[in-house]
Amino acid sequence: MRPSVRKGVYAGMAGLSLVGAVAGCAPAASGGDPANTSAAETPAAAPTTGTSSTSMATTGSGGASAYKDGTYSADGNYVSPNGTETVGVELTLAAGKVTDVQITTHPSNPNTRKFQGEFAGGIAGQIVGKDIDGLNVSKVAGSSLTSGGFNDAVEQIKSEAK
Repeated sequence: MRPSVRKGVYAGMAGLSLVGAVAGCAPAASGGDPANTSAAETPAAAPTTGTSSTSMATTGSGGASAYKDGTYSADGNYVSPNGTETVGVELTLAAGKVTDVQITTHPSNPNTRKFQGEFAGGIAGQIVGKDIDGLNVSKVAGSSLTSGGFNDAVEQIKSEAK
């Protein structure tokens, strides 16, 4: 192979590698509309803490799941323009799928109350019947930051339910 052709081949391979690396940095699709995020709901990193409680049940389907059936709860934290906020999440699992969800709001101000309330009213329609491993919500009923607290709580619940 001639040196100039070899350089072109290597340059093309390097370009493809770069495209693959950059594409890996893109956020996962989750059904949310990031262009529809309000200023009060701008995402930020948050510390994680929480509590979990379990209630064991058995699967009637005989299907194998990485998670034990039962009801699990955890508090998830997220950062809002008003500081660190907390949302309580209770999930009921059967064969690794969410069969019920309950949200306990812990608002620190009227704005947080509004967004957590909207989130609580819309989350069941997005996750009930879905596999817990596939849960990663980004925006529910206009609330994007509460989703961060919800996802934090789900990760805690997944650890507890194994």
